[in-house]
Amino acid sequence: MESTEVESDILRRVRTLLRELDGHHPACQRDRGMLRWTLHKKIDQNPSNSSILVRILVKELERAERSDYRHYIIPLLHTLMYTLIKAPCTSDELCSRVYDFCKKLLTLPKPFCTIGLDYAVRLKMEKTAPGMLYQRMVISEQSLKSDPYPYQEKIFIFADPELLSEAICNALVTDTQAARLSQSPRACMCYVIIHAMQAALGEGCDLSGLRMSLQDMSMSEVEHWFQQVVAAVECAGSEASVDRGQHVERLEKIYCALLGSLPPGDAPLGRLQGIPLPNPNISFHLWKEDDQLWKELVLFIRPLSQSCEPDRLSQDLDNFEIQDIISECECCEQTRFSVLSTDSGIERDLPPAAEEPFATCSADTEQSRLQRKGGIKKKPSPLESMAFLQTGCNGPGAKPAAKAQKRTGVPAKPPAPLQRLHTARVVLLGDDRVLGRLAQAYHSLRKRETRRVFLTPRLNLQFYYIPVVTGQSSAPTAATHDAASPEELCEVAGYLGRADPWYESNINTLCHMIPKLATMPSSPSKHLVTDLFITDVIAYYVRMGAQPVCFQVYTVKVFFNDPALEPAEDVFLTELCTQVQDSISHRELNLTKKKTTLEGPGIDLAVTYKKVVVSDRAKEVSVSLRSTGLVMKAIPADEAEDLLCLNVNITEIIKINNLSGRSFSAVANRLKTRDIKIRSTEQRPFTVCLDKDSRRTYRNVISVEVSPCLEPSYCLQKTRTMKSSVHEAEDVGLVKYMPKSLLLPINTFAGVIQ
Repeated sequence: MESTEVESDILRRVRTLLRELDGHHPACQRDRGMLRWTLHKKIDQNPSNSSILVRILVKELERAERSDYRHYIIPLLHTLMYTLIKAPCTSDELCSRVYDFCKKLLTLPKPFCTIGLDYAVRLKMEKTAPGMLYQRMVISEQSLKSDPYPYQEKIFIFADPELLSEAICNALVTDTQAARLSQSPRACMCYVIIHAMQAALGEGCDLSGLRMSLQDMSMSEVEHWFQQVVAAVECAGSEASVDRGQHVERLEKIYCALLGSLPPGDAPLGRLQGIPLPNPNISFHLWKEDDQLWKELVLFIRPLSQSCEPDRLSQDLDNFEIQDIISECECCEQTRFSVLSTDSGIERDLPPAAEEPFATCSADTEQSRLQRKGGIKKKPSPLESMAFLQTGCNGPGAKPAAKAQKRTGVPAKPPAPLQRLHTARVVLLGDDRVLGRLAQAYHSLRKRETRRVFLTPRLNLQFYYIPVVTGQSSAPTAATHDAASPEELCEVAGYLGRADPWYESNINTLCHMIPKLATMPSSPSKHLVTDLFITDVIAYYVRMGAQPVCFQVYTVKVFFNDPALEPAEDVFLTELCTQVQDSISHRELNLTKKKTTLEGPGIDLAVTYKKVVVSDRAKEVSVSLRSTGLVMKAIPADEAEDLLCLNVNITEIIKINNLSGRSFSAVANRLKTRDIKIRSTEQRPFTVCLDKDSRRTYRNVISVEVSPCLEPSYCLQKTRTMKSSVHEAEDVGLVKYMPKSLLLPINTFAGVIQ
């Protein structure tokens, strides 16, 4: 009877979750966005019920497929997979049912087939090696050293202190520090060992005896058994010939060795117990410097020594680029010395083998002595300079090895390609203004990588976005859009919510919840909610949100009315706004009044743009009009519209002559384009504001040019190709296969569901 009541309660919670996806929000608005979290916490309190939840979710998935409720499939599938990862033990029959359902999704369009394939591959490994998904997640998130699975992950939370209140920043700093200190490497290793044993042996695993045995061990002994378990699980998951039974036998041997005198068959049977899934490695950063993102990513890949003083951190990072160029050039190009050459260029004039201190009489030595060495060192081609760096560049023995090969004349072996062993998950908190800063930083990072590649072959970079609106800003310079509504400041979040209902349900609801939780008075219940809810939701988002939505970054070139000033170049992601600038001098003010009386308010503009047509052919249009300002929006109001298109709204002033006199009316002109040029024909200046951020406002502007921002590596290769090709207007060679536009990917749970 108790089991029936538990199943009914879980089913009711799942159905309530689905009703929220249909737009039927819970009666208590306080529960909105917390239904998924409370469901998983319910199972964490009684892990033996995880199999009940899995069965219910599988039935709901099959029902959604039959009834063609496709908007249910991805939320249910993410909830199911997260439950499977945290479950203490899952039967082979349940894994097979979920695996078969994921294979059915391969016949559906994107993103269903993409997510189905990803989860099908994971479930196939989990069927053979139970606990593998949990093990890999803990190892990568906690950066535990493991040769079979050497991947590392870290979450970087970036918040603009001028856009978020001090209370929110302090609350997030406190929560992330508490999450980071809540577990140790030893505890995480024990979690992996215990979870792997229980997942394989089920209720026959003596957890209390296993915990006591691990507690009595030293750190080196725990690490030894951790490596044994990881090797066994990874071997079973990677070998096609190994089945579930063989994997259980391997773990039983390790289990017996761990317990010593108590064999697995005599272990007391008990209920399944939950093993905590540790919080991921999270660091919180107040975004104060423009290149702070790049610096943190470099430190993640190549951390400084622990003895480095904090006040020297910035200086060391500033010197890093120069030092790294020198070290990489020494490794990759082999240091050349200026010496007087006495080589005649004839092989028989080479010095005898006796002059080589370590020479032998073997045939290999004779072959290496007679092999000719290039007299002129070939400069790397542009393509080679953009290729991945050699793996030996970071090693302490890279230079001696290169010199030894040069001395003996043995040709160097081709370097092994670098692996992306690090994953940086960058979470942005704020509104559209912080995403504008992200677009700037990402564009700068791509230009830096084009000049000298370092992060690209080593780092998997993922972006996430959590909207947070406080209603007030601590920055006096950012007051222009303070009175704007949350919908106007969070257009990107609104688009992502319309495209992905699961993002709307779990992430967009944090927009007002985080400020409320941060400003709650200190109490035990407050710490219970914030320490669990905010950290858990961020962890769930970065763990399960793997489908990117790519936004076009636009470049803008600004020309000023002062000919002595060089044009400024910048990028924006969401919006460009222009307004007529107030006149400064008395003479300009009088001329403006006369012009306004005759022609109406605003300034005369010449607008040239490429019209977007169905055939995607470029059609250039030029118009002249009088306007008080315009707004270019890159985020469409409907998820079905094209993301790679600008929606331009121009406020045109129309002069009307009638019997009562001259009057003026404002008319909104709307056009779609990708490239547009705007010029003030009467040389009157106007202002340009980017991404709704008044800190990024340009004054005294007379002309702007807007176009899609090109990928810096494409621009470099295109320039080099044009020097040697007569087809200047066409992409030839490698350029045809390179990404042309710079797109900013922001991860969600489903991407864009059509």
